[in-house]
Amino acid sequence: MPARPFVDQAVGDVDAARVLAERVARSLALPRPVLLRVGMNALFRAGGVVVRVGRPSAPPRLAIDLADHLRDRGISAPRPAASEVFIEGELTATCWVLLVDNGDPIDWRTVGAIVRRVHALTPGDLPDGYPTPPPTAFPWWDFETLMADVGGEIDARARAGLEKSIARNAAWSRLDGDHVVCHGDLHPGNVVMAADGPVLIDWDLMCIAPAGWDHAMLLTLAERWGGDPSAYPAFAAGYGVSMADDVTTQRFAELRNVAATLMRVRAGRTDPAARTEAERRLRFWRGEQAAPTWHSQ
Repeated sequence: MPARPFVDQAVGDVDAARVLAERVARSLALPRPVLLRVGMNALFRAGGVVVRVGRPSAPPRLAIDLADHLRDRGISAPRPAASEVFIEGELTATCWVLLVDNGDPIDWRTVGAIVRRVHALTPGDLPDGYPTPPPTAFPWWDFETLMADVGGEIDARARAGLEKSIARNAAWSRLDGDHVVCHGDLHPGNVVMAADGPVLIDWDLMCIAPAGWDHAMLLTLAERWGGDPSAYPAFAAGYGVSMADDVTTQRFAELRNVAATLMRVRAGRTDPAARTEAERRLRFWRGEQAAPTWHSQ
């Protein structure tokens, strides 16, 4: 089994990513690309095409193959806009048909049904070589290393709250239960309400894990992230079962918020906006009664 997810390193040099995106646009006779956002990947819009630049851990062509495999099996995923893969040093670029969000609220019931189909996949349904590691391979879930890195930058009360959560949920890494193919990063930012319904995007963290891995973020969506309280019940109805009372899923949900906080602390070293958001999140771990809900960035 591959030891790493498809993308587990940030794109890094955004200027270099822009140069590659511009090369792609010239090659395909697209308009000059405009940066949309930067996360693990840098996304550029060039007319009706999104140029996705990143540093995958496996052959970049596999992203295109995966999308084709998923759609062939009735799973709503992005469509490649070109078959070519572009490479410059450690950076690679692929092209995707721009998904236009229609502005409707996310249809979580349909998303739940889609995820149920994902969980019914077998490794044989995926392209040969596409990484499906266990979540224990995700570096942002290595809490000992993360706390050693950023713990000294966190005040004592918040650090104590984080450490209690990590200790309380230490059994998460046993990954109890039956394992399925998971999307790996299910949250509102990875769902686009297109004309034909919801499309799941960003399959970079596809993994093999208990089904609750794909339920976990939605369990705290309303409480911690200010999301729609009806989202998880609708998702569970579409999926066919609620995992709100499953202990393993609850562990995933709580520790996902720990990881999200520690990663914002780390990002805050160089990004003032991330530093502000990290402070917002730390208020919860201090146990403040009036701790605000969190922002996605």
